[in-house]
Amino acid sequence: MRRGRTTFLVVAAAAALFVAACGDDSGGGGSSAKPLDKLGSGEGALNIIAWAGYAEDGSTDPNVDWVHPFEDQTGCKMNVKIGNTSDEMVQLMSTGEYDGVSASGDATLRLIAAGQVAPVNTDLVPNYADVFPYLKEKPWNSVDGQMYGIPHGWGANILMWNTDVVTPEPDSWGAVFDPSSPYSGKVTAYDSPIYIADAALFLAKSKPELGITNPYALDKDQLAAAVDLLKGQKKILSEYWSLYTDEQTAFDNGTSVIGTTWQVITNLVDADGKVKVKAIVPKEGSTGWSDTWMISSKAAHPNCMYMWMNYIISPKVNAEMAEFYGEAPSNAKACAETADAGFCDTYHANDEAYASSLAYWTTPTKDCLDGRGDKCTTYQDWTTAWDEVKA
Repeated sequence: MRRGRTTFLVVAAAAALFVAACGDDSGGGGSSAKPLDKLGSGEGALNIIAWAGYAEDGSTDPNVDWVHPFEDQTGCKMNVKIGNTSDEMVQLMSTGEYDGVSASGDATLRLIAAGQVAPVNTDLVPNYADVFPYLKEKPWNSVDGQMYGIPHGWGANILMWNTDVVTPEPDSWGAVFDPSSPYSGKVTAYDSPIYIADAALFLAKSKPELGITNPYALDKDQLAAAVDLLKGQKKILSEYWSLYTDEQTAFDNGTSVIGTTWQVITNLVDADGKVKVKAIVPKEGSTGWSDTWMISSKAAHPNCMYMWMNYIISPKVNAEMAEFYGEAPSNAKACAETADAGFCDTYHANDEAYASSLAYWTTPTKDCLDGRGDKCTTYQDWTTAWDEVKA
């Protein structure tokens, strides 16, 4: 199991491709493709882009295989391309070679605005009826009430610390942004432009005069304030992490003692038993991810893609995926299928208040997501800003 949910630093060529694909990043536009009106026979093949761990075929673990049973059931022979970053997934989808993608919220609106994905007819996905309501028709997976994908799983970006080293227990993200931190040199942060939202979330509460109401809707001044905060944080960091195994190792070795994390990393560090850790949603709240299966507007195998979307969120498969990967399932019935009876409690799957409190990754667009008009900064602006932070 690997996780590569960082967004890489965009080189000039990739940036040019991004501008061509997404225009002004306004969040408008979208595909002229229509939703499939009825499900036909499978086309015999399916080409998808997926996060590692989302479409396992037994090669990682012979006991973890969802691809071959799906192929046997549908006749859709699968070709799975692992996407290591959201930017890579956007770039790959622009080629038109793939039928679908498991997109995170920092990619979904870009794909919609570029016309690379089609709206989804949820009536053709029977298991969609059992998806938790709090994951439906959200800003990162729909436009004007039209779903552009099927929710897959979700998780929070939380604060973790070594309980033997960090005292007293922190309750604020200020613990990772304090330039005079007693843990300077042992603080870790997530390596992605979307991490700017974590800084904005903290500033929304610590500096209300900035007027931040949505951490993904930042005007130039608000973005500049977040960049300044992150530049200050860089001076106290031990490292940035992208793969979850990097942070797990850093905590096990003691090179990091506090930082942003995922529940799965907390569980793994606990299981390693080398250090004691605790993780919370701080008083300012937390960002998070909710991943969505989206179908290409140019899909050569749309029926197989619809079959896959229904299959991967079926209760048993969704439960297996969530446990293997380390996130909350999207299908409410999956909680009765997990091997660990307490799994959904650990990952807060049944806690709508917890789930709804998270500021899920959403693509920043020129048209402000908080309704202020077209004065906000775009994802491309955030990528440039992140380069500045890390320079």
